Amino acid sequence: MSHIATILLLGSGELGREFTISAKRLGAIVIACDAYERAPAMQLADGCEVFSMLDGEKLRAAVHKHKPDLIVPEIEAIRTEMLADLEDEGFNVVPSARAARLTMNRDAIRDLAADELGLVTSRYRYATTLEEVEAAAAHTGFPCVVKPVMSSSGKGQSKVEDEAGLQEAWDYACANMRGDRARVIVEEFIAFDYEITLLAVRHKDGMSFCPPIGHRQERGDYRESWQPAAMSEGALADAQAMAKKVVMALAGKGRGWGLYGVEFFVRSGEGGEEVIFSELSPRPHDTGMVTLASQDLTEFDLHARAILGLPVPVSIAARPAASAVLLADRDSADFAFEGLEEALAVDDSVDFRLFGKPVTRPYRRMGVALARGENADAARGLALEAARRVRIRYS
Repeated sequence: MSHIATILLLGSGELGREFTISAKRLGAIVIACDAYERAPAMQLADGCEVFSMLDGEKLRAAVHKHKPDLIVPEIEAIRTEMLADLEDEGFNVVPSARAARLTMNRDAIRDLAADELGLVTSRYRYATTLEEVEAAAAHTGFPCVVKPVMSSSGKGQSKVEDEAGLQEAWDYACANMRGDRARVIVEEFIAFDYEITLLAVRHKDGMSFCPPIGHRQERGDYRESWQPAAMSEGALADAQAMAKKVVMALAGKGRGWGLYGVEFFVRSGEGGEEVIFSELSPRPHDTGMVTLASQDLTEFDLHARAILGLPVPVSIAARPAASAVLLADRDSADFAFEGLEEALAVDDSVDFRLFGKPVTRPYRRMGVALARGENADAARGLALEAARRVRIRYS
C-alpha cells in the first residue's frame, strides 16, 4: 500500500481544510465530502463527493464506493444512525459513532454530562414549542440562553433578558436549526469570569491535553481566541478531569482516538474558581485555529496523528498566540479580499488564512488572522489589528 490510510472526510469547511493538509503530510488519501462544490477541503483533497451529510443512503454509497480506513466527521449535522450501521459493518468511525450521535445534539451530550457523569452544568430544560420555552425559562430564570439543540458555529443562539424576548429568541433558533428536529435548549445564563476550550487528545498511549484556550464569542460564534489562557492550577485540573471523564464515555465501540474540543465556563466561587461544563465537539475546534500559531503540532496535526495510531506527545506546550476572524456581511458569489499586505505588515509574527469559500453570507467566517506575542494579550492586539485591515470587496 502506497498510502498510510484512506480517509472519508464528512464536512469540508475550514477545519476540514487544515485537517486535510495535516493528514496528507502524513501520507493519507483524503476524500472530502460536503453539500456544495468547491468547499475549502475539497480544493486540497485527493477526491470529493457532493451530497448532504443528512442523506443516509448517499452517505452509505460514498462509504462503499471509497471503502475508507477511517470515516472522519468534521460537522455535527450527519445521519448518525447510518454511522452506527457502518460501524457495525466494520468501518472505523472517528472517534466513534456514539460520539458523533451524542454530540450532534446538544440535548444528548448535556444529558450524558449532567445525568450520567455528574458533571457540573448550568440549569437547563428542553422545549419544542414557544409555550415550552416559556416554561423552561421560568425554571432557569432570567437572563437565560436559548439555542437549537443542533446548529452550526453557534447559529440560532440568543441571550434573553426577560419574558418579552422569548418569542424573538424562539423564532431565531428555529430559523437557524440544522437537522430535522425543532427543539431548543433553554439554559441558565452563567455569569462567568471567562470561558475556555480545552483540547483533549485521546491516542494509542492514553490522553494528552493542550494548554487551555481562551475565547470571545458574539452571537454564539467565536470571534477571537488566545492561548495559553490564564487559569488557576486547581481549575485546570478540574477541567482536565471532567474532559477525560466525558471523552472516555464517548468512546463507544471504537477506540475513541482523536482530538476533542471541550468548552467550559469558569467563575469565581467561595472555594476558588468553579469550572462548569458547557459543550463538546469530538473533532478539531474552531477556537483551536490559534494552534496554527501557538503549537508546534497544531490541533489538526494532533487529530491526524491520533486517529492514524501515530505517537502523540504526552506534554504539549504553547507559545503565546491569538486568532481573530474575518467575517462577511452579505450574500455574494463575486467578491475579493483587500488589505492582506497591510495586515501582514502589522508584525513579523502575523499570518493569515483565507479559507477559499466560494460564496459569502452574513457572519460567515472567511478567514482568520494569527499572531504571536510576548504574552496572550499582546498577541490578541496584533491579531485583531491584522483582521481589521483585511476587507472583503463585493462586486
